[in-house]
Amino acid sequence: MKLTIGDVTLDNNVILAPMAGVTDLPFRLLCREQGAGLVCMEMVSAKAIYYNNKNTEELLRIHPDEKPVSLQLFGSDPQILSEMAKRIEERPFDILDFNMGCPVPKVVNNREGSALMRDPGLTEQILTALVRAVKKPVTVKIRKGFDEEHCNGVEIARIAETCGVAAVAVHGRTRTQYYSGTADWEYIRQVKEEVKIPVIGNGDVDSPQAAKAMLDQTGCDGVMIGRAAQGNPWIFREITEFLENGSLGGQPGPDEKRRMILRHAGLLAEYKGEYTAVREMRRHLAWYTAGMPHSAGFRRTINTMETMEELLQGVDDIFL
Repeated sequence: MKLTIGDVTLDNNVILAPMAGVTDLPFRLLCREQGAGLVCMEMVSAKAIYYNNKNTEELLRIHPDEKPVSLQLFGSDPQILSEMAKRIEERPFDILDFNMGCPVPKVVNNREGSALMRDPGLTEQILTALVRAVKKPVTVKIRKGFDEEHCNGVEIARIAETCGVAAVAVHGRTRTQYYSGTADWEYIRQVKEEVKIPVIGNGDVDSPQAAKAMLDQTGCDGVMIGRAAQGNPWIFREITEFLENGSLGGQPGPDEKRRMILRHAGLLAEYKGEYTAVREMRRHLAWYTAGMPHSAGFRRTINTMETMEELLQGVDDIFL
């Protein structure tokens, strides 16, 4: 179950995917505590670092207890990307990841994120520059392709390997699919068969059984968990236990769920202050309580909460 990426050996091969607005420091800490072998930060714009954007500093903050951690850059200018990678290399992240998967229009329209799947030449320039710029392992997160007519993930993975990239994560959907439909695990298997570097499968891994099925069907070296971890940091504990000993225990009871919510809210308040913590916790509360009795009514009241006191009272009420 261990996975080695460059000179970094992970405890296991179950990885928290980078998710903008989700995988901040508090959430990464919780997922690491629950057994994630690697946690990935929210993507950071190389240009934002270049221009000393004040909001970017918070995105770059790392806690010793979450290591090993992967820092993900995005951009499209090889020179700026490599210079910014050098500038931040002394920060305590373990792996530098490059984003070629983000499907959001404002990123894609800037020729960044998954738009780069359409430009193998520029991709090669960027990855070569990043690998030369830093001593830490460089990885890349890609998609199956930009659209169904241009499924070139295998080609991009080969380019990455040639450039000296240490591992590639493959989301089995095209950019035009966003997160809809079904992830194409067969395509992940094709990528795995074509390169010797570790391949991490991503897409539709939402349970211990799905994690094992992906590993078995694709032969990939690790699995990456994205949306299934939202409101459910325990999924890492559940998957690692299942992969190690076939056990399907580890699901949280109400008390453990309530303690996790309170700890999450406390960490957000500690790192971001009460005002931001309450507002950011609203979406997490909707995820944590989905499917619980009275959760629909609770979700309606979440957006009226202004203080941590109101939030904590609301949590107490739904767990009564």
